[in-house]
Amino acid sequence: MNDQPPAPLLKAPNAERYMLESENLRRRQLRSALLHGSGRNWRERRRIWPGALAGAIVVAVIVAVIGVYGAFQRQQKILEDEQRRRQSASAPGRSAASSPPLWSSRMSTTIAQHDHGPSR
Repeated sequence: MNDQPPAPLLKAPNAERYMLESENLRRRQLRSALLHGSGRNWRERRRIWPGALAGAIVVAVIVAVIGVYGAFQRQQKILEDEQRRRQSASAPGRSAASSPPLWSSRMSTTIAQHDHGPSR
């Protein structure tokens, strides 16, 4: 840009004052343009809050979906672990500590009565 003020300002009686005011006005316009966008006036700027609000809502929905998906996956893993435990408990190759005794006391009594007759 041209650093020299327009010719009519040089001939004015308060040329220095006009130059300072025009420079001040130009700085305010530039500051306003930087602050509010390329428009010259703050009233002409676009509103940003609807977009920011929509973006925040979208982020909240995405975070909620990720949380629900993670909770569902954890619950599925818990159910699978319980099912594996049940299957291993009912499998024929289970350990002796967890299996019930082969001969219960009732069976022993029944066999004893059969071999020796009824107890009187």
